[in-house]
Amino acid sequence: MGLPQQHRLRRRQDFGQLHAKGMRLKAFCFAMRLRRRSPQASAPAPSPRPLPTRIGISVSLKVDKRAVVRNRIRRQVQAIFRQLLPAVAPGWDILVIAQPTATRCDYARFLQELKQLLADAEVFHGY
Repeated sequence: MGLPQQHRLRRRQDFGQLHAKGMRLKAFCFAMRLRRRSPQASAPAPSPRPLPTRIGISVSLKVDKRAVVRNRIRRQVQAIFRQLLPAVAPGWDILVIAQPTATRCDYARFLQELKQLLADAEVFHGY
């Protein structure tokens, strides 16, 4: 089970904007790009509800050649974000990029690093 539809980063253009203009953070297993979303100019009036935070996950062939390993890392990151999503501030685009060292880490390390990266970026509620 993946992330809810409204919390998925899908378009190539959005990934490109994150790479070009996003704030960069790095840990042992992950790199993270973040960018605050702005309301679209085509919207007729500002919405009373804030924009949902969207999350993208990138696990390249440099991490591991085997799809089984790459998919396991992606699924674990999705599970962590399903758990952390209520605590994440709305209106952000977040791209999580797995590093080749991620194959040596377990779920607890993933959780710890992602929490720390989000706290460093001040994206968590209360930080």
